[in-house]
Amino acid sequence: MGKVFKLVEEIQLDGARFVDARFDLQDKEAGKKAFEEGHAPGAIYVDLEQELSDMESNNGRHPMPNKEKLAAVFQGLGLRYEDQIVVYDQGAAPFAPRAWWMLTYAGFPNVVIVNGGAPALEEKVSFTKDIIKYPPTTIEFTWQDELYAPRQAVKAIVDGEVNATLLDARAAVRYRGEIEPLDKVAGHIPTAKNFDWEQLKSDGQLQANDALRSKVARDEHVVVYCGSGVTASPLYAVLADEGYENIQLYVGSFSDWITEYDIEKGTNE
Repeated sequence: MGKVFKLVEEIQLDGARFVDARFDLQDKEAGKKAFEEGHAPGAIYVDLEQELSDMESNNGRHPMPNKEKLAAVFQGLGLRYEDQIVVYDQGAAPFAPRAWWMLTYAGFPNVVIVNGGAPALEEKVSFTKDIIKYPPTTIEFTWQDELYAPRQAVKAIVDGEVNATLLDARAAVRYRGEIEPLDKVAGHIPTAKNFDWEQLKSDGQLQANDALRSKVARDEHVVVYCGSGVTASPLYAVLADEGYENIQLYVGSFSDWITEYDIEKGTNE
């Protein structure tokens, strides 16, 4: 899959198609406002809930859009497979990884994340308030279905029919079932291990560490999830950046799982 996160100095900025994915789960207009106040030249804005989730679905809190909806979004934004797509958010956040994953799932071959986000990018390029509307494109999509784990694929892992490791990206207290501020049930998907995605943050960037490398081996089949598929995205992206090849994202995540199946509490190591 190649390098996922790049420092600004490592990115060929000339001709890049910038995708601004800034968002705030507590203030859902904040990302769009930040974009309007200033963004990378020629950037387009993608909203976590308007474009990168199907909020009309009942399959979790930030449900997976179907292929038709994603295709319409990316073509409507004027993206092409030949574009060098550079995604950024506010830095060390899950929103650029969510956009990166959706674009990669849709088959875009040249997508990277600015490690350090908008603050790092703005040090190298002059942000602007000018908004460009690109003409829609027509794409013959090559979907990367192997990147996505739907609910039934996760059930097969839980039932022992598929040998894979479920990795829960939420805080340990939520994973263990001690508290649950968002979903109606507390705990985790049976058999899952835990690695809090916040441990990936370092000086405004996201990067792997020895704790993550010791949690799952490179040759393991790993399926990452969180509460609603958002904060699992940086965990997925960091694993991909580290060269893990057999990884999948359960976009519906815990909030989707509990609509059909039981959970467990405690710790699996």
